[in-house]
Amino acid sequence: MAAATQPSTDWHLKENAREHHTSKFSSEELIVRRGQAFTITFNGAERPEQNLIFIAETGPKPSKATKTLATFDISSTASKEGWGAVVQSSSASSVSISISSPHNAVIGRYRLSVQSGSSSPQSLGTFVLLFNPWASGDDVFMPNAAECEEYVLEEFGIIFAGNKNHISSFGWNFGQFQGDILNICLAIMDRSLYYRQDPITDVSHRHDPRYLGRVLSAMVNANDDQGVVLGNWSGKYEGGKNPTSWTGSGEILQSWKKSGFKPVKYGQCWVFAAVLTTVLRCLGIPTRTITNFSSAHDADGNLRVDEFYDAEGNHLERGADSVWNFHVWNESWFVRRDLGSFYDGWQVLDATPQERSKGIYQCGPASTRAIKEGDVDLDYDSPFVFAAVNADCVTWIRYSKKRKERIYSDTRKIGKFISTKAVGTNARVDVTDNYKYPEGSLKERQVYKKALKLLGVKRPGKRSRIPRSRRGFSRAQPAQTPSISGKLLLDASPVVGQDILLTLTLKNLISDFKTIKVKLKASAILYTRKPKAEILQLHRSVKLGSEEVKEISFKISYSQYKNSLVDDRKILVTAVCQMKRGASLLVEKDIVLQDPFLTIKVLGPAMVHKPVNVEVTFTNPLCEEVTDCVLRAEGSGLLKEQLRICVERMAPMETSTVEFEIIPYRSGTRQLQVDLVCTHFSDIKGFVMLHVAPTQ
Repeated sequence: MAAATQPSTDWHLKENAREHHTSKFSSEELIVRRGQAFTITFNGAERPEQNLIFIAETGPKPSKATKTLATFDISSTASKEGWGAVVQSSSASSVSISISSPHNAVIGRYRLSVQSGSSSPQSLGTFVLLFNPWASGDDVFMPNAAECEEYVLEEFGIIFAGNKNHISSFGWNFGQFQGDILNICLAIMDRSLYYRQDPITDVSHRHDPRYLGRVLSAMVNANDDQGVVLGNWSGKYEGGKNPTSWTGSGEILQSWKKSGFKPVKYGQCWVFAAVLTTVLRCLGIPTRTITNFSSAHDADGNLRVDEFYDAEGNHLERGADSVWNFHVWNESWFVRRDLGSFYDGWQVLDATPQERSKGIYQCGPASTRAIKEGDVDLDYDSPFVFAAVNADCVTWIRYSKKRKERIYSDTRKIGKFISTKAVGTNARVDVTDNYKYPEGSLKERQVYKKALKLLGVKRPGKRSRIPRSRRGFSRAQPAQTPSISGKLLLDASPVVGQDILLTLTLKNLISDFKTIKVKLKASAILYTRKPKAEILQLHRSVKLGSEEVKEISFKISYSQYKNSLVDDRKILVTAVCQMKRGASLLVEKDIVLQDPFLTIKVLGPAMVHKPVNVEVTFTNPLCEEVTDCVLRAEGSGLLKEQLRICVERMAPMETSTVEFEIIPYRSGTRQLQVDLVCTHFSDIKGFVMLHVAPTQ
């Protein structure tokens, strides 16, 4: 067909974007949501009376059988089930058409053509079709408008970390509407193993958020498929970036594309979850990040994790079971047509590579309702998620290859303070009740037994209540009735650069005199609780009279831990208490060192396209000079690329102030993230919220 006869198309980008909640995308291509009409006008076409036929197609070898090809003519009313077109207005040279797609249309990039009579189809161009959580017929429909705003349109968020006794948070720039992110998200789908193995079938399944969520949970990690992010928990990050240094998904996704789709180095659980949040929100699936504290990794599927220590208090890696201080995954909102409406709502997806599911490192979607009710026989990966929040934790001391002692069977340790960001604010919301009934309740125990039965696991022992006299000293049920109890307490919340003061309190629970050998150990650990370096080892002998209580105070000095501390800034302290007769006691304490204080001030009102200065103040907490610091800043709608400022040196205890300029380019509430990286401590993060007014 000659170029002169090609119709020119007006996609009404602004009007359609406003109606379809896609105005935040910075694209010259039409981006709309399924199940909702959009308007186009094209010139140089025949009059609609000439029986115009439209052709919308996506993917390779489109066909009606796979629902990747639709042909539809003009009708007087919009179609309720399939594709349809209605004339809005027409003249001798142009026609405006309202085109509607079905609520279950395949999402992705479409090619749109028009044909008149027996003539050849003429291309009108391309558009991108997304999920539509604002449409009641869509599988991702979310009736609450504020939740739609948060879980689909919000470009920044809060991720919770730390441990169950010290919950911290940091900002993250999801940036799902930045530059080329949508095209990258479409490319992720086209590079999955599912697409490579059978592209026609894969594309035909892209109407289903359940299917796409599973595919994308596999593609966000690099295992199996050369996906987006390569995981690394070694503490050594040569050839890539420390996982703690990332502040947003945009840089990661852009790096993946620029490298020719080679995995980006490196990520850990919050990075995988944050990137998956970006991709799913970009495609229109309501998604949020979830942090589970004391998260179990049950490798053998018996709903029990076994933790081993040696007689010195060293944490041993025996088997694949583990308990992480925290683990971050995703929840996405959609219906479960495969399971029934009872299981609709939030579905767990986990992109962190831990265990294979049907041969691939992917996890979910697992219905939170299924997890709470113990329905671990339902797709997908429900046993793994159930164990993560509700497994029993059994602690052992291994004295030799042949001798080990079961110390505790703790029914309440796993799945604490399951957290997410509140809608519309930065507050933490506890969603533990969505995953399980109250710990120790009759219903929770019934659900646990039900899960064991469905998995065919023999119950190892009764989940006993904790004697009231021992509460406060230990929440675990001992394998044998102990004659002593103990606890480790911090004298103050420690900050990086300061000494750590602790007290071990021991109590004799019986009238007999006791001599106790205490072996105390402190190690730097990752958030997965994997030990990386020994910091301190102490041996003490303690004599306790009848029901006597004694305190042992000790100090971990900065000089002792400064060269051992890993990026997670976590220390595990264990005390193994042994007697000639009676059960041994293991007391442990997870310590999270607080970051030095960083303050961010916006010096004046923020307005679109108007410069405003930001002041960052930071005090070196160390009694030594700090050199080669870099301050980084980023934020959707505030900075088009990451800002980097060098801070050459800071004297001991010196306070430094850095000032820089930002020029916001989008109005509304925005989050500015700041990250300070030094040789002595990495990634001191902070963020500030600011309201950007439109240009007057």
